[in-house]
Amino acid sequence: MAFELRKYLSEEKGFNLILRTMAASSSSSELPLVAVCQVTSTPDKEQNFKTCAELIREAARLGACLAFLPEAFDFIARDPEETRRLSEPLSGNLLEEYTQLARECGLWLSLGGFHERGQDWEQTQKIYNCHVILNNMGSVVATYRKTHLCDVEIPGQGPMRESNSTIPGPSLESPISTPAGKIGLAICYDMRFPELSLALVQAGAEILTYPSAFGSVTGPAHWEVLLRARAIETQCYVVAAAQCGRHHEKRASYGHSMVVDPWGTVVARCSEGPGLCLARIDLNYLQQLRKQLPVFQHRRPDLYGNLGHPLS
Repeated sequence: MAFELRKYLSEEKGFNLILRTMAASSSSSELPLVAVCQVTSTPDKEQNFKTCAELIREAARLGACLAFLPEAFDFIARDPEETRRLSEPLSGNLLEEYTQLARECGLWLSLGGFHERGQDWEQTQKIYNCHVILNNMGSVVATYRKTHLCDVEIPGQGPMRESNSTIPGPSLESPISTPAGKIGLAICYDMRFPELSLALVQAGAEILTYPSAFGSVTGPAHWEVLLRARAIETQCYVVAAAQCGRHHEKRASYGHSMVVDPWGTVVARCSEGPGLCLARIDLNYLQQLRKQLPVFQHRRPDLYGNLGHPLS
């Protein structure tokens, strides 16, 4: 399948914007357009919001129906104590600002990893890593709390102990209908667990989203191959908004935000630094591919069980 690559440079904002659209028989302009935002969050919540808001407004100007922000779009702290101090409930001021922004732009938002003080905050003093979906009226239509916490030690990347400040979520969220398609929610480290993506696609997902903050060692080795694998095995679009660059003296992220189609082709990718990339979502192509390669009809749960139990 042929693709056309067009580059846009917004000189007044300095964003590198890449739009890759399918050369299909029907007009590609009729297909829903999504924007994938790449940022470098810091502990400065106000500046982080200004950066994200500028990208969201640019996405709306370019005609996107939905914009995806990465994990920790609100802030990346230096230590667990700072994470707890900067966190907010979903009813706090920051989410209200994004609610107003969604209404102003008429845009759906995937807020890929909000540091949420949950109802048990007073007892636990720990937060949830919460993926929030806002519709174009600013209403919260879905929330997913990250179920797989990243407690790892990678040589050359530094230890990660997400559980020091975060509680794992108790459940998966059923896919949510959006103008781009049915979206299955996940966050970063979740992509290493195919059972989750299989459960989401069996529940009707057409788009899987993995907002992330991958490290500088695991990023080059695993980022793209994992995203493409999740797309191929589920026959879904995969949207992955990523953190990039140096957040502070203790942490840096790999970047390379991208969109992968159900065939496993990277159809949009951010360049270096903060910015956004755009892609069209062709659900007719997705359904055609699933008919031509009906892997879910060929599964043998009698031999290996039902990996990724369908959501109730």
